[in-house]
Amino acid sequence: MQGFFDTKIEFLKGVGPQKAALLNKELNIFTYGDLLQHYPFRYEDRTKFHTVRELNGTMPYVQIKGRIRNIETAGPPRKRRLKAYLRDETGEIELVWFKGVQWVLQKLQPGVEYMVFGKPTAFGSKLNIAHPEIELLTHQNEDVSYLHPIYHTTERLKKKYLDSKAISKLQRTLLQLAEHRIRETLPQKLIADYRLLSKKEALFGVHFPQNTELLQKASFRLKFEELFYVQLRLLKLKLARVDKFKGQIFQDTELLTRFYNEHLPFDLTDAQKRVIKEIYHDMKSGKQMNRLLQGDVGSGKTIVAFICMLLAVGSGTQGVMMAPTEILATQHYQGLKEYADSMGITIALLTGSTKKSERRIIHEYLKSGDLNIIVGTHALLEDVVQFKKLGLAVVDEQHRFGVAQRSKLWQKNRDVYPHVLVMTATPIPRTLAMTLYGDLDISVIDQLPAGRKPIKTVHRYDSNRLRVNGFIKEQIDEGRQVYIVYPLIEESEKLDLKHLMDGYESICRSFPDIPVSVVHGKMKPDAKDYEMQRFVKAETKIMVATTVIEVGVNVPNASVMVIENAERFGLAQLHQLRGRVGRGADQSYCILISDYKLSKEGRVRLETMVRTNNGFEIADTDLQLRGPGDLTGTQQSGVLDLLIADLGKDGKILQVARGAAIGLLDADPDLSHPDNRNIRSQIESMRKTAVNWSRIS
Repeated sequence: MQGFFDTKIEFLKGVGPQKAALLNKELNIFTYGDLLQHYPFRYEDRTKFHTVRELNGTMPYVQIKGRIRNIETAGPPRKRRLKAYLRDETGEIELVWFKGVQWVLQKLQPGVEYMVFGKPTAFGSKLNIAHPEIELLTHQNEDVSYLHPIYHTTERLKKKYLDSKAISKLQRTLLQLAEHRIRETLPQKLIADYRLLSKKEALFGVHFPQNTELLQKASFRLKFEELFYVQLRLLKLKLARVDKFKGQIFQDTELLTRFYNEHLPFDLTDAQKRVIKEIYHDMKSGKQMNRLLQGDVGSGKTIVAFICMLLAVGSGTQGVMMAPTEILATQHYQGLKEYADSMGITIALLTGSTKKSERRIIHEYLKSGDLNIIVGTHALLEDVVQFKKLGLAVVDEQHRFGVAQRSKLWQKNRDVYPHVLVMTATPIPRTLAMTLYGDLDISVIDQLPAGRKPIKTVHRYDSNRLRVNGFIKEQIDEGRQVYIVYPLIEESEKLDLKHLMDGYESICRSFPDIPVSVVHGKMKPDAKDYEMQRFVKAETKIMVATTVIEVGVNVPNASVMVIENAERFGLAQLHQLRGRVGRGADQSYCILISDYKLSKEGRVRLETMVRTNNGFEIADTDLQLRGPGDLTGTQQSGVLDLLIADLGKDGKILQVARGAAIGLLDADPDLSHPDNRNIRSQIESMRKTAVNWSRIS
């Protein structure tokens, strides 16, 4: 039975080898199962006939019927257009064709009744419909009312007569063949509890819905099933890991308490305290911790990581913190060294730039256990780096490391895996976090430290540049520093570099007495570091840069971030850049400069930035604008191989589906109960490599 859905698409009536090759290449449709899961992306309402009098220019596509009268052509032969008038009992409307005139002429007969479908457009007080679909009215098509599915297709497919209508016809043929072969993939209890349609009803209902209500039920069933299986897979991974990997037990809080009472220079926020409790609970549970810590730039993730390392060190093990760049690793090291020294804890930094002689000492101290904490970059992953006993591995800005790189870090212990804390300052929308990191526990720091003022963000057009320059001058006169960031887009690095250097020159002309630094990705690392350090030491007052500073140095005195061509940045990037300022107690500002010409999405992005500082709200807007694939980068895209669900819009269904998967696994972790037979056979039928277990295969 499964073999039926694996049948090659060329064997479906109406396809054949040539069209099959195109469907393979253009839409990734190789089998009957692939075609059945090529779902419509919108629907045209053909459930009713409108009268001519009801029509107006604001309506979407409409269906009307009437008799054709008066067919005429106009214009020179090469630009000939065809007009026909359709009349019903309420009035008359003009139909017009600019292409395929000869072909349409052969079809049209005056006085005959037709069914017409198209978009009414107003020209002054008159309406017309350009290039309508038109067919003779028969008893059969007059009685068939349904929502007409529209499928994604491509220009190459259309040239081979595989437009949306043709794909719809293939779907109808396939569904008739498949009707008795579609088996149920969810347990009856789930279907009853959540009032779901059967799998067969859902597939018929999503491709050929008789009405809106049926369409909603069909799409809910298919989205629920898809998200349920994604969550089931992630939760089973988590269960397997928890059962398989026992964790080291850390209960000694003596170091932590001493640091908290004697050396912590500020009060922790309630959010930080809550997260530390969650992590402590994991570390003393006897199960290996895998936790994702989310928090906006400047929310105090690093100090939380240090406090958790004290738990590990106090229990006789070591801690490691890995960052994606040398600048960030050095910054973490300098921040933590002060605390470690005050506590008498040994700490070291290991990056690509560490001298050989220093490396040798670090390697020895790590192996002997004399080194308590090490901070570093990818250099930590080398085989020569060995720990006496690693207790906690912290990975910062984890999306910059591949899964294989991360796993290399926690295989440094031979006997027992270390606890793992993954940190990110990129706010991940809840729906995306539940899907990408559904096998991790998630903690969120959703509060900024006391005394931090929210960054004031404004949007200015190019024409306001003199005003912006005046404001920059005022801030520098008050002793502050300023970032000015230009976009750098890979396709045209030369052009963009010129753009940056032009910007640098005009800044130097506008501020002749003010020292300026410039940093971009084409510079050698030591030149880049030299310029960065000049800015850190306040030797320069303005830093002109590309996005290389997105994850970068902490300069508390920098209080203004100017982003040129802000419309060319994504929301996540704008938010990350804004987070470079606002590190000190002074009021900070972010100025977004753009062209007057803005796309609809560009305008939404800039308005969102001006409206809110909340990273999670920004991430949600970003998800709705861009979709999950762009947000997660290529490493994770396999997880989001979704066929019908949309994480930007289906967050509520995801939560319901995750709840259902948790409930099911709580009651039957091995899925051995007879009621879960459908789930077992669905999982077994999937290829071992498949991420999306809801597929028909």
